Amino acid sequence: MQKRQLGAAGPEVSIVGLGANNFANRSDFAASEQVVNKALDLGITLIDTADNYGNRGGSEEYLGRILGSRRGDIVLATKFGLPMDDTGKMRGASRRYAMQAVEASLRRLKTDWIDLYQMHFPDSRTPIEETLRALDELVKSGKVRFIGCSNFSAAQLEEALGVSHRSSIASFVSCQDEYSLLERGLEKDRLPIMRKHGLGLLPYFPLASGLLTGKYQQHAPLPAGTRFAGNVPRGQDAFMNARNWRIVEAFSDFAAKRGHTLLELTMSWLASRPYIPSIIAGATRPEQVEDNVAAVNWNLSNADLAEIDRLTL
Repeated sequence: MQKRQLGAAGPEVSIVGLGANNFANRSDFAASEQVVNKALDLGITLIDTADNYGNRGGSEEYLGRILGSRRGDIVLATKFGLPMDDTGKMRGASRRYAMQAVEASLRRLKTDWIDLYQMHFPDSRTPIEETLRALDELVKSGKVRFIGCSNFSAAQLEEALGVSHRSSIASFVSCQDEYSLLERGLEKDRLPIMRKHGLGLLPYFPLASGLLTGKYQQHAPLPAGTRFAGNVPRGQDAFMNARNWRIVEAFSDFAAKRGHTLLELTMSWLASRPYIPSIIAGATRPEQVEDNVAAVNWNLSNADLAEIDRLTL
């Protein structure tokens, strides 16, 4: 398994990571355990979750039970900030709540430290300096090793990096944002900032919730057991629309003509981006983990990359 550094200052991670957003949601404990064990056996060293995944805490609890003695083999990433109760009080990025949230995550994960602790979303109610100073305390205490952000705008990212630099406190090493062959918007504003400051990009929805795996066909029934066949919080229109179907069909033909699958194109294109240290892909079955790991071995040529740009930009 190829490994890359997580940003200029972060740890080394596997090019394919595992997203645990399905655990305690679409996947029960036994299924989640099979997925994690397969990931570890294949050399995956980054597992990403969040405190609110799995009906608020379930994903972290599963991982805490599953990892056991293998905890030290991985870079464990989680997030905080989204609501953890129905009152709206257990959320955000204030110092008080960050300190409370990290302790709860540590308990659920059954670990003494979190390798990458990420702000899940910006908190407009809390000055970013307050949050960063709290995270800096956690880094100095050893409870957190590195910090990252998710879903920040370009302006919010610039502000946060500026605060860390001026105050000489912990700074983000990574950004987790939606990025795939179907969603490249961050290349226009956030990506230049990430590259300037040496931040790694951890793409979420890299497979567009399965649309870029080839499992779905336009005008065909949705396969049983798939994400779109169930209840999709964001709605199917976010992915299954005319524009995306057009691109998916073009890329399916592109890959087939070169003796590859759509999944291999999707994963290998992401792996070709030097600023991506790891591709966070969720899985509900061990076979999906195997497919994801095997799909990053296509060395796309410059001509291939130029044609991909022509089809998407």
